[in-house]
Amino acid sequence: MPDTTDFKALHRVIRFISDLAVGSFFHELRVIGGENVPRTGPIIVTATHHNMMLDPVVLSVGFPYRRMLNYWSKASLFAHPVMRYILFSSGNIPVDRKSKDRQVLFKGTIDALAAGEAVALFPEGTSYTEPRIMQVKDGAAWAALEYTKWARAQPGGAPPVTIVPVAIVYTNKSKYRSRVIMEFGQPIKMDEYEDEFFSDVEGAPRAAVKRVTQRIETELVQTSINAPDWDTLYAARMARGLLWENERDIATEDFVAVSQTLVDLFTDQELTPSAKAVRRNLLSYYSLLQSTHLSNSVLSSLPLPRTLDPNTPATIPGRLYTVMILVRDTLAALLPLPFFFIPLVVHAPVYIMGSLGARLVEHEEETQAQNKVAFGLLSLLLIYPATFFFLWALFFYTRIGAIFAALIVYLFAVYHIKMIDGNYERAKRFIAAWRVLVGVWMPKRLDMSASAVAQYTQPKTPPRSVWIDKPAAQEITDFQLQPEPPVKARSARRPPSRRLIRHVLRARVEAANALAGFLGEIARTRKRVHASGHLAKGRGWRDGAEVVAYLRERGAKVPSVPLTDEWAAGSDYEGYTTEE
Repeated sequence: MPDTTDFKALHRVIRFISDLAVGSFFHELRVIGGENVPRTGPIIVTATHHNMMLDPVVLSVGFPYRRMLNYWSKASLFAHPVMRYILFSSGNIPVDRKSKDRQVLFKGTIDALAAGEAVALFPEGTSYTEPRIMQVKDGAAWAALEYTKWARAQPGGAPPVTIVPVAIVYTNKSKYRSRVIMEFGQPIKMDEYEDEFFSDVEGAPRAAVKRVTQRIETELVQTSINAPDWDTLYAARMARGLLWENERDIATEDFVAVSQTLVDLFTDQELTPSAKAVRRNLLSYYSLLQSTHLSNSVLSSLPLPRTLDPNTPATIPGRLYTVMILVRDTLAALLPLPFFFIPLVVHAPVYIMGSLGARLVEHEEETQAQNKVAFGLLSLLLIYPATFFFLWALFFYTRIGAIFAALIVYLFAVYHIKMIDGNYERAKRFIAAWRVLVGVWMPKRLDMSASAVAQYTQPKTPPRSVWIDKPAAQEITDFQLQPEPPVKARSARRPPSRRLIRHVLRARVEAANALAGFLGEIARTRKRVHASGHLAKGRGWRDGAEVVAYLRERGAKVPSVPLTDEWAAGSDYEGYTTEE
């Protein structure tokens, strides 16, 4: 049994360092539904798992009331007294996977719960890249009900355990300065399941476990984004990017619901006669953006046709206009640079090492953010102490000098974080403007042909995880501590973005036109959209006009159709017209 008097010093140190790392990498960590977490008493936290080792870091850093979490580890690791202390102090409890007696298997879990502590686990078994929750295993349900069985046998009883589901959703799980949302579902009590679990009827205990697992899965699905396939998820992402040109314009508390609404909208390919064509346009634009490392938010600053008539030829931004855009973004990037130059130089090794870490696992999206955080953190642990000792030397190694040196390093770190977001966005716009300038100015004959570019208009989908081929319901020995899938082979080299720029710009116009017409049609004809249960509010569907109104209320720029405004002026590119 863990020492309940232990201060868990290592856990506190790790959490403090992790807090710094999460705060540096992510723009925001938003906790929703924290009131569903009990302040005290035994709880089992069941979290989604889609970002490998970063999930427990985010969960521990953002957990309400700063409650410390205990994670499962192999019981064999606790054999040595020193290692045993380190594991317990850092927030780990043993799981004896070799035992067939579940009371023995979960002894470490039961001991921690009996002490009123929180146990955290990932019931999906391993992290993976899939468009939806693929499996929820029975480990959490067995642990909760076995603890309930143990508690009933104690003289005077023991505090009841509560399961707290939580979905960890990344707005872009491998990107620097993205957001992460941690939403807690409704707590699950064991009262309605324990009678069946304690029943002598054959199969009743396992049936009770399955019911608890199903309840956990329902809560996780309702607080996360789930699509039937990758194309639907990508189409929804692209629609979201067109409706909210800046992703941060979506309120964090609305991000999951808005994203799931768009997924529901594009799930039914027979919703309207144009539904399939709209998906193709969105997927084509999404794929071309991925191939050129551009973003819709950057391209939104360029002149594009304002008409929404899909039959009208699309214009391309003029050369003169792109030069003006480049000059504007260059000045915007250079003017604040003197104020950011020193933090940029000092933190350059962090950016370089983070980028290197991501390249080592270029095709393992779950691991990219983890490597960026880990490599960047290691760099910071070298840079900040070195800076401290350098400043301390300037103060002749005095005590007051040490205080001043530490304060300067702290303020310097805060200043860097405050400055990074604006400068990072300006840098991305500056680089993108150069790419667009080169692509627009390049002779048309150097563009990729329509047949050659076709291979870049369909997003590549990740291979299916090898760990989700098994049935979702597995024996208790199958759900623990699975190794990660191997790194995938390197894919073909991307083409130069300059040869795709005109294709990207036209694809954007076509996708925007198609999306506007599609939304106008479902609103006008009041189509019934099959909806996720928590969004359908018991009906199983939502009215098309209701969906469009919902998106508008949350800031979506849904244009009216048809428009009669003139085309954006300024295109001097030969080969495209500006007819009305």
